[in-house]
Amino acid sequence: MRFAEPLQPARLIRRYKRFLADATLPDGSEITLHCPNPGAMLGLAEPGMQIWLKTGRGKLKYGWVLTELPSGAMVGIDTTLPNRLVAEALTGNRIPELAGYGEIRPEVPYGENSRVDFRLSDASRPDCYLEVKNVHLSRQAGLAEFPDCVTARGAKHLRELAIQAQAGARAVMLFLVQRPDCREFRLAADCDPAYAAAFHKARKAGIEALCYACDVTLQGIALAEPLRISD
Repeated sequence: MRFAEPLQPARLIRRYKRFLADATLPDGSEITLHCPNPGAMLGLAEPGMQIWLKTGRGKLKYGWVLTELPSGAMVGIDTTLPNRLVAEALTGNRIPELAGYGEIRPEVPYGENSRVDFRLSDASRPDCYLEVKNVHLSRQAGLAEFPDCVTARGAKHLRELAIQAQAGARAVMLFLVQRPDCREFRLAADCDPAYAAAFHKARKAGIEALCYACDVTLQGIALAEPLRISD
């Protein structure tokens, strides 16, 4: 997925109220921008960090897309992008574990007032219910973790996927790591013990777990290699 326009650099001043941030542009002017991420963003929203912005289309002129780490690695912080990335990958059969389905439908109602990110269907096999989770936390070199804060909604998704698996459907949780510097994934159980417990219970009920890294550059974000999921 290529960005529609060149991203613009800025220096972060602060992030606040979850979806707002202040930053300084290269010409010295200060702006308020949209932060499309409700999580804690540990290590990715420190004052003084270099960030990269797109032009906004709402009340705020700019939207936060990437954080540049001191190492130079880019991390995608926009939680609206993973579903678009996965949709492209599914259409192109670039996720081998999920290839070959004849129909790919996004945002299908299921469970208790929920929508599954994708339902994959084919006449030759049971439907596949696919949830996608954005991952950007890394507190140890090479290790990606999820979640970075308490996510009751995420635990609910796990319970609903488990119900589908027990009913005979295929149920898959796909963790998409929007950073190129990780080679392994694990749950951040200390950030949300309830989510970790729900995950292990859902795995016993039959849901599958996949994790893929991303190549992240100033030009765009693309699905990369699968990552090992550790206990």
